[in-house]
Amino acid sequence: MRLTIVGCSGSFPGPESAASCYLVEAPFEGRTFRLLLDLGSGALGPLQDVIDLRDIDAISLSHLHADHCFDMSGLYVVRKYHPSGPPPKIPVYAPPGSDWQLSNAYGTTAPNGMTLPFEFHELADGLETTIGPFTLKARRTPHPVEAYAVRIEHEGSVLVYSGDTGPDDDLADFASGADVFLCEASFVESAENPPDLHLTGADAGRLATKAQSARLLLTHIPPWTDRAEVEADLLTTYTGDYTLVRSGDVVEL
Repeated sequence: MRLTIVGCSGSFPGPESAASCYLVEAPFEGRTFRLLLDLGSGALGPLQDVIDLRDIDAISLSHLHADHCFDMSGLYVVRKYHPSGPPPKIPVYAPPGSDWQLSNAYGTTAPNGMTLPFEFHELADGLETTIGPFTLKARRTPHPVEAYAVRIEHEGSVLVYSGDTGPDDDLADFASGADVFLCEASFVESAENPPDLHLTGADAGRLATKAQSARLLLTHIPPWTDRAEVEADLLTTYTGDYTLVRSGDVVEL
């Protein structure tokens, strides 16, 4: 598998990165299969530096906050109105009701117009399904809206993406043995943080240590947050291999 960090800014796009969007690629039937994990605000622009938007094969949306899904509106335009003609529908794995909510966000004139270029499938706690060459498993996480972490497996390699989550010790079991644990770290320990919303670097480190992940990638750090403080928090609970990701980073699994 190859993981490309398209956007990693937390909560909204920053001057150096779009919001959450991660491209996962693997060989499949003589070509490259391309799965997007989230398509947040501002991500559609830099994504075009990496792939042709018509070459997306599937999408998984962790939840329906704008920084994880709102650029679906732009992709709707590409899939419906491209001069070369509309390509086949692509599957979108997302929380229940995503088709209607995304349709309303775009303002389609036809009821539930998002179903024209996309075929929606509901994520659910414990879901396991096959998407091209990947096995995708989903686990619900604590967050103000229905949200999911996903585990992507391919030929013995494992990538786990936390999505957005508050502290959740059981998430370590879901991430157990991951080659790469892509985990959010939006908060810092020095602040008074709301419950069940996001993780600190220390929280992420505890999860990765318990999961025995081979490599931890910290993401979803808001533009106003000091990355050095997030890293310092991480190092109080974690001694393994890690990176605070930046837009454009590529990781081979």
